[in-house]
Amino acid sequence: MLEPAAGVPPVVTAAAALDAAVAALDGGTGPVAVDTERASGYRYWQRAYLVQLRREGAGTMLIDPIGLDDLSSLADVLNPLEWVLHAASQDLPCLAELGLAPTAIFDTELAARLAGLERVGLAALVEDLLGYHLQKGHGAADWSRRPLPAEWLTYAALDVELLLPLRAAIAAELDAQGKSSWAAAEFETVRSAGTPIPRTDPWRRTSGMHRVHKPRELAAVRELWHARDQLARQRDIAPGRVLPDAAIIDAALADPPDEAALLSRPVFSGRSQRRHVKTWLAAIHAARALPAGELPSLRAQGEGPPPLNRWPERDPAATVRLTAARATLTKIAEYHRLPLQNLLAPDLVRQLCWEPPDPLDAAAVERELVAGGARRWQCELAAHPLAVALTPAAG
Repeated sequence: MLEPAAGVPPVVTAAAALDAAVAALDGGTGPVAVDTERASGYRYWQRAYLVQLRREGAGTMLIDPIGLDDLSSLADVLNPLEWVLHAASQDLPCLAELGLAPTAIFDTELAARLAGLERVGLAALVEDLLGYHLQKGHGAADWSRRPLPAEWLTYAALDVELLLPLRAAIAAELDAQGKSSWAAAEFETVRSAGTPIPRTDPWRRTSGMHRVHKPRELAAVRELWHARDQLARQRDIAPGRVLPDAAIIDAALADPPDEAALLSRPVFSGRSQRRHVKTWLAAIHAARALPAGELPSLRAQGEGPPPLNRWPERDPAATVRLTAARATLTKIAEYHRLPLQNLLAPDLVRQLCWEPPDPLDAAAVERELVAGGARRWQCELAAHPLAVALTPAAG
């Protein structure tokens, strides 16, 4: 089993130890590898329960942000540096909550996609490019545990120990393919993305919604989802651990009239659910009492094109345009060894095909792409070919 070259450092939990770590980090050179461990699936809030750092000349640092009140000294040194992360969009939000925000990043997962590599997981990249076998298995653990087990800390230290040489290997591949400027633009897009916009009607993403066919049942799902969310927030527990999605769907379809009927349903007979049975039943009753005019619609209302399966009946010409656009983009992506979704965002392509600009030419297509968030390199590759592909199909 691979072990950290210098062993696993002690976890920084006190101000004096943080000062020493900051001084070491400040004395290092080059970019800094950054990773976090959260407790997704266990906790409601997606906060960082461990921050891992490594810089040349400074070594590896494991910092427990839960035990530290002030990380401003760390931010002063860390924020101006280039950060090397893997799947940066997963780590940046919880780091921003700690006052840690980079001025530049290098995302090894995104870089690997742009380089056309087939396997882009961290363990796979380390094995393919560096020749090391990285043991995985603790990323989905409950990192809010204290104390953290020794084997978890080994895992955490290795995650950043290999990021810097991995960055060098992928950067060389990008440079050889002439894609370094593309990658820089993509990294900046991720870095500057900010806090994700909350989803509209997030309760509609409850697993098993395909079984719900009536507005009244849908209302019950909504009320149960919100009741669960409130409890999860208050207790800082992942919603699925408060009440599984399957139980929400089951109760909404069964529409139990009283506590006894609800407690007879799967899951609800457990000790935890018996404790909150009045909450769940109140949600079901609230849905049952809604006037017909206040029931949610079966199909989510939102901007943008309709679901793809409705395109042929709603606008056959748009279906033809989408087929032509996909064929064109697939050829471009294959030629440049890019995943199709990294060439252009699928939602942006669908929007363009559903409502093409008028007049339809390369300049107009480029304006639509830019308005939809496409980067310059993407427009250079795709705008003119898309205009050509869509023009014959526009009529």
